[in-house]
Amino acid sequence: MPKLNFKDSSGQASRLLLVLAVVVLVAVLIVYLVMRMAEKPPSPVVPVTPEIPLPIYEQQLGDIRFLFMSSLDRGGVLRASEITNKQYNYSGQKDLNISNSGAKFIQVTIGAQNKGRENIEQSAWRIENIVDSQGREFVPLEGYSVAAWLPDPNLCGALLKPAFDPTPCTKIYEVSKESMGFKIRVETGKENESNNLSSGKIDSFLIDLIVK
Repeated sequence: MPKLNFKDSSGQASRLLLVLAVVVLVAVLIVYLVMRMAEKPPSPVVPVTPEIPLPIYEQQLGDIRFLFMSSLDRGGVLRASEITNKQYNYSGQKDLNISNSGAKFIQVTIGAQNKGRENIEQSAWRIENIVDSQGREFVPLEGYSVAAWLPDPNLCGALLKPAFDPTPCTKIYEVSKESMGFKIRVETGKENESNNLSSGKIDSFLIDLIVK
């Protein structure tokens, strides 16, 4: 009777187990590849760009519609030959030179229109500072020094009648040559009341300017 060779039997079993392991590994690999191929490809990554706000050239506060009309870069000199107020004597008025070489004059005109049904009283609205993109503020020049280059009459804060054409208000500012992205602050008293404006109860807005 032949003897059983347990050594050969165990070797065959090991080879069989190895073959089975390879088969299982290949099967798992095939299933993995099939599943990956069936998956929906990832959507391309779209870069997120910050939304740039559009300029605003008009705004209604209460019944007053404020709107940009014009703004002019007048450089470093207000010339006597360009005086607009006829009350001033051309021969006696001299050029007005800006005090700082790093600055320039900007002349701005904003309109105010009554969109309501009743008169809006005098001194219920006004045009305030220019603000640049860095938040720097420039106050309007007042008084005799620039009066010759302003309209006559200059209707800033005038009474506004319903549905009339916009009433223009013109001011001249001394601003930095480095500044850009100008806006101008417009203000009215709460409920378009002059008493509220004078007491600090104010509605305000920054309107964009196009400086030419």
